[in-house]
Amino acid sequence: MSPQEEPQVSAVIAVLVENESGVLARVIGLFSGRGYNIESLTVAPVEEGGNRSRITIVTSGTPMVIEQIKALLYRLVPVHKVADLTQGGPHVARELALVKVVSSGEPRTEALRVAEAFRARAVDTTTGSFVFELTGATEKIESFIDLMRPLGLVEVSRTGIAAIARGPRTI
Repeated sequence: MSPQEEPQVSAVIAVLVENESGVLARVIGLFSGRGYNIESLTVAPVEEGGNRSRITIVTSGTPMVIEQIKALLYRLVPVHKVADLTQGGPHVARELALVKVVSSGEPRTEALRVAEAFRARAVDTTTGSFVFELTGATEKIESFIDLMRPLGLVEVSRTGIAAIARGPRTI
């Protein structure tokens, strides 16, 4: 199989970094400088003093490209650890979405029924709209959004994926 024919794979990469100015810009620059796509990106402090942050990146490419991305991330300063959660065994990945639906009558009632089936929570309600909060796997979020489109979907805000290894493993 030639490199052009290699299958594309998706990877969830967790990166533990020093929480300092410019770190995220360097990580993003690594991707954009080489033409790699970031499908999802989340970052937040993870230690009590706020000294370290965890960046979770979802990207795709050939297995060779994913390995290259991980190697390049390791070389960045101040990166402490890099873990490919998709190759490291079972992991939990979740996303949060806020979904605004503007409707009345039967579509409004149907939107509430769909939200209940998906365990979405109405966090804002007016006489003509809802804002639903939904947490789950990306596929669940996308299915919910698809079902809300004909019911008056007007706006979506998504957090991107947060992921962690299952069991006692850590990065």
